[in-house]
Amino acid sequence: MRKITFLVSICIAVLLSGCTLNQQPDKTIQASQVPVEPGDKMKVHFINVGQGDSILVQSPNGKNLLVDGGTKEAGKDVVNYLRKHGVEKLDYVVATHPDADHIGGLHSVLNSISIKNFVDSGKTHTSQTYEEMLQLILDKNIPFIVPKTGDTIPLDEELDISVIHMGDKSADNNEASIVLKLSYGETSFLLMGDADIRVEKDILEETNVKATVLKAGHHGSDTSSSQDFIEAVNPEVTILSYGKDNSYGHPNAEVKSRLERISSQLYATAIVGNIVVETDGVDYNVITNGNVGPTEIANTEAIGINISSKDLRGEIVGITNSGASAVNLEEWQLVSVAGNQTFKFPNISLQAGKTIYVTSGPKAKEGAGYLKWTTTQMWRNDGDAAILLNNKGEIVSEFE
Repeated sequence: MRKITFLVSICIAVLLSGCTLNQQPDKTIQASQVPVEPGDKMKVHFINVGQGDSILVQSPNGKNLLVDGGTKEAGKDVVNYLRKHGVEKLDYVVATHPDADHIGGLHSVLNSISIKNFVDSGKTHTSQTYEEMLQLILDKNIPFIVPKTGDTIPLDEELDISVIHMGDKSADNNEASIVLKLSYGETSFLLMGDADIRVEKDILEETNVKATVLKAGHHGSDTSSSQDFIEAVNPEVTILSYGKDNSYGHPNAEVKSRLERISSQLYATAIVGNIVVETDGVDYNVITNGNVGPTEIANTEAIGINISSKDLRGEIVGITNSGASAVNLEEWQLVSVAGNQTFKFPNISLQAGKTIYVTSGPKAKEGAGYLKWTTTQMWRNDGDAAILLNNKGEIVSEFE
């Protein structure tokens, strides 16, 4: 494969030439759900790729769409899964955003499976993984499409696949995620990529998000799946795609509780492996490897504790206990990721429903709900993720 000698943005400009999706002029998106008689079966496969996402859509008329491909290490597994299910050609591949746990495995797919169209978020990234993916698309002369919010993917005339969000201008990769709503008769799927709470708010203002099946955003992280959003979607089934014993603490216990409160049935790839939802447009079945019921996802000791706010300029981070009982925070740690700096909590209990603030910088406060870290500036004003670890060193919350 020849070496890339041009900027990623130039790659996209070349790839984009002449390639579009079906565009909808009306900015307000209402993905259709037309009641139908039971028809041919459609299958949506949530492939177990560990800590990542990969989703195969097989339409009633035998068309195939792949959304993401997991990590590079998972690529061969994705290819084997596709072939096992009779997929020799992909009509569309969608890369929701350029994070490696979503596009890494697409390298193997591009090298192994015939692809007719490639849909990308348009969010440029300088990672080697992203540049290698673009180079493969160029080498294979695959039509490259960056959609607009409101476009539809014409996979199958019996389906409505709407792009309800894309953020190629977003500073953050997760915010750039392509979000898809797929409807077949009375059954619908909402595929959130890694879209966060800010994206959820935007979508709620523009779109009917109610769906039968939700693929929860960002692997069940507390950066996604807000209470308002979960209530609006009101999914009968929720799919959580994450790796077993992952270092991020996914899925977040409070997210799990929100879904349970609306009686959504939870299925996790880390526990049951591959998950297939089969539907005729009226009824649906959830099929797992030897499991017929929803996934039992164990509660963590840190249920209800999360980073609720972060003011980088003011150097104030809020930690909230939204659980039902007090939690002792002694030996817990708050980490400034960019600077790899750590605050260790003293012997203090955070009562249910209360928030405590960790402060730093010249105006650091102490007492009456405030804990003083240091008078030195600890957070980068231009962006710095925060991570909260319990007394065992386990990540229980993250705030990007």
